[in-house]
Amino acid sequence: MVKKTLSLTHKLYDQDYQIWLETTLEQLRQSQYSQVDWGNLLEEIEGMTKRDKRALKSLLTRLFEHFLKLAYWESEREYNQAGWEGEIQNFRVQIRRLLKDSPSLKSYLSEILDECYQDAIKITYKKTRLPSNTFPFYPLANLEQVLDDNWLPLNDEL
Repeated sequence: MVKKTLSLTHKLYDQDYQIWLETTLEQLRQSQYSQVDWGNLLEEIEGMTKRDKRALKSLLTRLFEHFLKLAYWESEREYNQAGWEGEIQNFRVQIRRLLKDSPSLKSYLSEILDECYQDAIKITYKKTRLPSNTFPFYPLANLEQVLDDNWLPLNDEL
C-alpha cells in the first residue's frame, strides 16, 4: 500500500505540480514520511537553494547595467534617465527583499560583485555600441553604494 501511494505521489509530480506540493506538505505535517516522494522533494529543495542565488546574480547584473547606461550613455541619458533610475530603484528593492529573507546571501552578493559587473559591461556594450574602453574595468560601486538608495553613478564623479 505504501509503495502504491508513493508511486501515485511520484506521478503527481509530473502531472500536477501544485497538487504534488500540497500532498507532500500534508504528508509531512501528518508525519507520513514513508509516503513522501523524497527524490523529487530533495530536488526541489536543492533548486530552491540555487534560485535565490540566480536571482541575486541577475538583479545585480541588471543594476550594474543601468548604472553604466546612466553614467556613460550620454546621448540617451536625457530621454531615458528617469526610466533607468526607476529600474535601479526596482532592482535595489528586489535585492533587499531577497537579503531580508536570507541575510546569509549578503556574503554571496560580495562574492559575485565583480563577475556581475563584467557581465553588465558586456551587455551594456552590446546595447549601446559605445567604444569598448568607455567602461572602467573595476566596478563603479562597492556593495554599500550598490544598495544605497541615495547613490547614483555620475560620470563626472567616476
